[in-house]
Amino acid sequence: MRALARRWLWLHEEIIAHDKELESLVTERAPDLMASHGIATLTVAEMLILVGDDPTRIRSEAAFAKLCGVCPIPASSGKTHRFRLNRGGNRQANAALYRVVIVRMRSHERTLAYVKKRTKDGKSKSEIIRCLKRYIVREIYSQLCVPKTAQISA
Repeated sequence: MRALARRWLWLHEEIIAHDKELESLVTERAPDLMASHGIATLTVAEMLILVGDDPTRIRSEAAFAKLCGVCPIPASSGKTHRFRLNRGGNRQANAALYRVVIVRMRSHERTLAYVKKRTKDGKSKSEIIRCLKRYIVREIYSQLCVPKTAQISA
């Protein structure tokens, strides 16, 4: 039992060290994104993995949304016009975006106001989450994929 406890403590310390190293690497690469509400180290790390070494290969915000699996797909029938979530794309990135949306829906003032407004408009919770995921993708794309010179001139 003592050996098992020592091993657990050693692994716990190693995990903490790796978490600190990951946080410093992610903060160095995307400090503005780390400062956003609800976006944590692992979320930014997942998005950096998705973007890869060459962020210019993702040509538009819509392409990044499709890569994350949050582009809307028409699911209309008759006179009803609606959209559903894309089930394709990177599922880990989609799950990370979902976690950000849930955190923001619980404690972010602007998001809470948006949810309240969209609920009054008759949107369901899943439709609101779809819209919020797309908004977060837009935010992440502008931080990770748009060259810094284009951000300054815009």
